[in-house]
Amino acid sequence: MIFSDNDIAQIKNHGLTVDAVNKQIADFVHGFDFADILRPATVGDGILELNADARKRYIEIYDKYRHTHNVMTFVPASGAATRMFRDIYEFIETGTINDIARQTCENVHKFAFYNEMRLQNSASDINIAAAIVNKYGNMPKGLIPFHRYPNDIRTAAAEHLYQSAQYAVSGDGNVNMHFTVSAEHRAAFDELFNRVTKRYSEKFGVRYNITMSEQMSSTDTIAVNPDNTPFRTDTGALLFRPAGHGALIVNLNNIDADIIFIKNIDNVCHESNAADTFEYKCVLAGVLLEYQEKIFSYLNALDAGTGNINEMYAFVKKELGIDVIPDVIAIRKILNRPLRVCGMVRNTGAPGGGPFWVRKMGLQIVESAQIAPAARHIMNTATHFNPVDLVCATRDYMGHRFDLSKFVDSETGFISEKSQNGRPLRAMERPGLWNGAMADWNTVFVAVPGTTFTPVKTVADLLTPAHFVE
Repeated sequence: MIFSDNDIAQIKNHGLTVDAVNKQIADFVHGFDFADILRPATVGDGILELNADARKRYIEIYDKYRHTHNVMTFVPASGAATRMFRDIYEFIETGTINDIARQTCENVHKFAFYNEMRLQNSASDINIAAAIVNKYGNMPKGLIPFHRYPNDIRTAAAEHLYQSAQYAVSGDGNVNMHFTVSAEHRAAFDELFNRVTKRYSEKFGVRYNITMSEQMSSTDTIAVNPDNTPFRTDTGALLFRPAGHGALIVNLNNIDADIIFIKNIDNVCHESNAADTFEYKCVLAGVLLEYQEKIFSYLNALDAGTGNINEMYAFVKKELGIDVIPDVIAIRKILNRPLRVCGMVRNTGAPGGGPFWVRKMGLQIVESAQIAPAARHIMNTATHFNPVDLVCATRDYMGHRFDLSKFVDSETGFISEKSQNGRPLRAMERPGLWNGAMADWNTVFVAVPGTTFTPVKTVADLLTPAHFVE
């Protein structure tokens, strides 16, 4: 593609290169291959299910470890709440009330954000809806009041702060947390953190160490017209769009911690319902540490020339789900990778993206959009899905941080049809932080209860028992 001097300047100012943009356009033209899934991961075949004794043991492993190591919580929090209020916008635009809008308006007094609304008692449904989106429609989920307590109203971000102090305190007494935020809302997050951390620190006897970063513009992707030529705005400029949360691997790569918890900003329940969350966070961390210890012992044995290659081959094949030749170089390469342990929730509705066995890649989290129509029958037999509940180890056996960019599958992505000011365009999104961006990590799946998965996809979800307590 031939770009003008103005185009090249815009590309460079975005932190990209012409070659990178041309590669993106080629991806639009050729598309992406589907994941070569073999079968779903299930309990006993790729997913560990732990009894009470095992869970207690793993909790003890983690509790002992965290008192001498640096633990971090990583929370993607840059997304706006537009989708959360989609049904409210639809009601305002059409004048026809839908189920979510009706439920929201009839129960508006139950929401944690109700007192901020300053609504008249006689406010009509349409006025209630308008007041909600005017105040919160363009706000990130992290800044929206989620939960009401006798002496506290907690936003989603504040709830993460409060709850992290109960399972992710490092040996130095710090609660280390990193939030990815948008530039326009960074100051508001700062204000929130400054306001609540003193109170929470005093309650739990901890210190908060909070850092923030923004998704880098160099991870954006160009938008194209339906014929795959560059989409241009009304001023003739190229249009770049965020490439999805998979781009946050760059932000994660800058985190310096021994282990890192990852959980979405909206997947945080009312504290009264958080007992399972606290337990299984610690369980997942204990599993991670046990696997890490085994892997490190193998790598150290290889360095010392005392390694049993057949034992290591059996471990890689059975525990990590990867079939490689029993060769020292091949085994070392597989073992010496970042490690993640992922909680998996049992399906209660239609199956979709989740844990699968993938040819030549072992255990992977695969989104439904990555599965070929001809393989949907395999997807439909899945028993579990991915709630985005991860614990990660990003140091190698010598204590050095991995360069996470070397473990990304750059040949994966989604292409979707969008619009800009009424004009159609095609947009590209890289697979998420927990699939394509972590495709070459060692992966362990653990079954976790559905009570640990309480996302807020629509505003009415805040009225469910996981979030609303009388």
